[in-house]
Amino acid sequence: MEWVKDARLAAGPEATWYLEAAFTPGAHLGTVYDDPTTPVVVTGIEELTTIRVPSGRLVVDAPWHDDQVWEYQRGLPTRPPRELAVRIPPGVYRVEIAWTAGPYEFMGEHVDGVECAATRLCISDDPVVGWEMGLSVEDDIARLQPGEEPRFFSDANVGCFADAGAWTTLSAPFRTFIDGIPAPRDTEQLADGCERVRDESQQADLVTFGAESGGVVWLGRTKTGDVAAIVVTSGMPDAKA
Repeated sequence: MEWVKDARLAAGPEATWYLEAAFTPGAHLGTVYDDPTTPVVVTGIEELTTIRVPSGRLVVDAPWHDDQVWEYQRGLPTRPPRELAVRIPPGVYRVEIAWTAGPYEFMGEHVDGVECAATRLCISDDPVVGWEMGLSVEDDIARLQPGEEPRFFSDANVGCFADAGAWTTLSAPFRTFIDGIPAPRDTEQLADGCERVRDESQQADLVTFGAESGGVVWLGRTKTGDVAAIVVTSGMPDAKA
């Protein structure tokens, strides 16, 4: 049976174009701000690392939230993470970052303008035939307004993929504060300022990535409806996707 998309969740033409172009080296995603003659070009796709998701349940959220620091310091309950409603097969998956460059001049200095266009969790290499927004277990599709894009928020511009079954342990290093200041955390340092936390007791991981103002989560579906990719794009309200 072929997948039939739900119009309430389906990516529109502009978002679909962006999601496909962002992971196409050489594609132009637009032009540099205030300089319509200089394109923003996808320069490459970087494999950041791999992540273990033994539960098949995936959190895509900020690893901590500034408005809950008071609760973190006192060991009080906090709101649950943004766990996706969709389930994926338990396994180990690649985390990839799509990079763009849009050089410009600032106060007489040359700036390379390198930015993250999107971050992708690769579930399979099967072709994606359509995109839809990834709802959380708390989202109610019946209440979704036309044009609304459910998203997670991040004051620190950091997002993460994490196994939901091990979330408490995996997120703990990011949620330890002393007098309102983050405590030093013993995490594995990855490229581009990203981090990984491992829970060997559950064989599960958390991997951080840059997420401007948080992010919108998109599911890339195959013709049979299976999820082949989970992509996070900018959380800025005026972004193309």
